[in-house]
Amino acid sequence: MSTPRRSPRRPATRTAAAPPGRRADRPVDRSADDEIWPRVTRELADDLAVDALTRDRAGKAPFDEVARLQEAGLPALLTAPGPSRRGADLRAACAVVREISAADSSVGELLAHHYALSWSSRFFGPAHDPGDTRSPRALSLDVCTAEEHWLLAGGVEPPRAESGPGLVLTPADGPGGGWILDGRRTFASGVTVADRLVVGARPGGTGDLLVVLVDPAHPGVFTDAGTDRVGQRLAGAGTVTFDHVPVDPGHVLGVLPHDEHAVAPFTTLAPLVLRLLLVQVGLGIAEGALAEARDISRAGQAGPVPGDPAEGPSAAGAAPLGAGDDPYLLLAYGELATAAHAAAAVVERATDALSRGLLAEWALGLEERADIAVLVAAAETVTGRAAVHITTRILELVDGTEGADARGGGPGFDRFWRNARALTAPTQAAHRLRDIGDHYLNGTHARLTLLA
Repeated sequence: MSTPRRSPRRPATRTAAAPPGRRADRPVDRSADDEIWPRVTRELADDLAVDALTRDRAGKAPFDEVARLQEAGLPALLTAPGPSRRGADLRAACAVVREISAADSSVGELLAHHYALSWSSRFFGPAHDPGDTRSPRALSLDVCTAEEHWLLAGGVEPPRAESGPGLVLTPADGPGGGWILDGRRTFASGVTVADRLVVGARPGGTGDLLVVLVDPAHPGVFTDAGTDRVGQRLAGAGTVTFDHVPVDPGHVLGVLPHDEHAVAPFTTLAPLVLRLLLVQVGLGIAEGALAEARDISRAGQAGPVPGDPAEGPSAAGAAPLGAGDDPYLLLAYGELATAAHAAAAVVERATDALSRGLLAEWALGLEERADIAVLVAAAETVTGRAAVHITTRILELVDGTEGADARGGGPGFDRFWRNARALTAPTQAAHRLRDIGDHYLNGTHARLTLLA
């Protein structure tokens, strides 16, 4: 097992400074609904796609990828929307994450966690009027993230698989108050490159969770990168050890009550936002794999598709036709394109519902929250299955064809399959389907829990 290493100090902003006397004309200065953002996202996706396979093979910490994101201004854009047209709503964030994921799903996962965490002070803090400048709340995370160009990583609730007390807070000595953070926690994305970590810890190891903001450059923070992952290798996953790390009172973002019945429905949207964004990553993987395979087929490089045994031996042994003439190839792409379209339709409905829930904020009711949870679970299940099926079938379609083998310098279609598997493996599809069925048949609400 590798030895945890101290987290390196990172600058808050990785973008180049503007020349003296001239304000930088960067996309980050534009609002989320500006027409420049689709073009910026598309150009960044094209840039990431060029060397996606090379970077996946290298498996290094994604410092270069984060630098590209910062140069494009996406971490500052993808924050919870606020006054002065700052930040991005859920629809805009989903569109960005999906397009980036089609090129490089690891980078898409980085952005998904970042955007979901930018809502932390809203989900877990007290009810707040964004237009009230007299609010006593010490820190609005989305505002600070946009202004400081932070990349966020971390997580609030510990995974189910982890045992023990998790992260623990003890009261700090001295007149300033605050807390001391200790413990060890594994995170799925971004911890090797984040500017700030958002984590949940319990005072004394029991009771309510406090959601706190931590600087990973502190000497007491140690990061052990997860380098042996099957897929999503560039997502920056790893294990973080906190050794007597001070937490200023102003860096306590909010509280998650231990009693789930005391949790507001709006607060329980937090895991649903992350789950839906990760669904967008999975959909991007499927669409990216399908598009690259189509490019090879259009170039006439796709090999023969195994025939249907019911059609007899002549069909199975038929000579390969052109990419546009092979009926089995057309049938295969029709099946896969339909699966992708069906998943996209289910995801769109869930995105609409969750967007309305976020707009409702603290007025959100239990029934509305339950309906949103069911739609997100349906999107998660349908898209997860579609992503694995499409990426598996693509491997069969391009197997042995010129330009498709990663060892020969081709697109390396196995990475799509590996990424889809790694992304969907933690999700228990049977549990999601059971909850959907219970809600449909009995009208039962899923548990109001923060565990995703």
